[in-house]
Parts: sequence; C-alpha cells; structure tokens
Amino acid sequence: MIKPTPKDEEIELDPKRYIVSETDAKGKITYCNDYFKEVSGYTEEELIGSPHNIVRHPDMPKVVFKLLWETISRGKNINAVVKNLAKDGRYYWIFTEFEIRKNTDTGEIIGYHASRKTISKYVIGVIAELYAKLLEIEKTQGVKASQDYLVKFLKDKGDNVEFANIMEEIHRFY
Repeated sequence: MIKPTPKDEEIELDPKRYIVSETDAKGKITYCNDYFKEVSGYTEEELIGSPHNIVRHPDMPKVVFKLLWETISRGKNINAVVKNLAKDGRYYWIFTEFEIRKNTDTGEIIGYHASRKTISKYVIGVIAELYAKLLEIEKTQGVKASQDYLVKFLKDKGDNVEFANIMEEIHRFY
C-alpha cells in the first residue's frame, strides 16, 4: 500500500470517543473500532492484517517506536503521544495506552490492545517540539544519537525518569 502524502491539516478528534485497535504480537492489526476507521479513513478490509504502521506519520521519530516496542516486548504497558497519518494525508494526535495481551495458559505475549484519546494542545506543542528535535537528530546522526538525546532530556527533568512513563512525566513537568 502506498503511503499518503502528508498535508498540514489536523483532524479534530471527538474528546468523548476512543480510537481502539488490537494487533497480534508482530504488530498486524486484528481489530479496529468504527471510530478508528472513521478517523483514519481506511476501511476495515484495508486495516485488518495490515501493519499498524499504516497510520504512522513521517513526523514521528523512529526512536519513539523503538523504545515503545522494547518496553512492551518486556511485558510492560506504556503510554505515548503519537501523531498518526490518515489515508487522505491529514494528521491527528492521540494519547495512546498500549496494553499487552497474554495467552492465559502460557503467559506468552500474543498481541497488544491500544486505546487512544485526545490530548491537550499544550502537551501536543511540547511533544511536537521534542519529536521534531529527535527526528532532526535521527536524520543527521542516527537513531542511537536520538535515543541518547531523549535519555539526556529525561535525566534533565529528574532522577529515574524513563521512556516507559515519558507522557506522565511531560504532563507533570508541563
């Protein structure tokens, strides 16, 4: 599938509705609710079986997804602010709660559940600035340098601040 060309046009989300999706352990979509289809502009047939990065916006730094996958692969839930790309090229910001789904018999991770909701414009501004800096570093110095910058950014905010709870920390500091 060809990625849409991004437009500088934001989709305003309904603060009373949640975007919900589930993936298998490899990140392929296995479930999406009607609001996800509505906002993303994709049909259920286009979404089910596709990698969840079908909605990844090019403004998102790779390091965010690297750290996100590392965290959930270790069996830890995580929250993150993500800028997604709709099929028509518009974008939408969401606060996403990633929860691990496990096989009840074996305890093996079998997939992930994500529910998303709106986020304040102020927090989006803080995150957008941080993500732009991380993306700039990635383009010139690579993902490792971007991760080093993020770690330093978090350390500058206080002791024991980790990526796994970055969104709570950003809410706390801003």
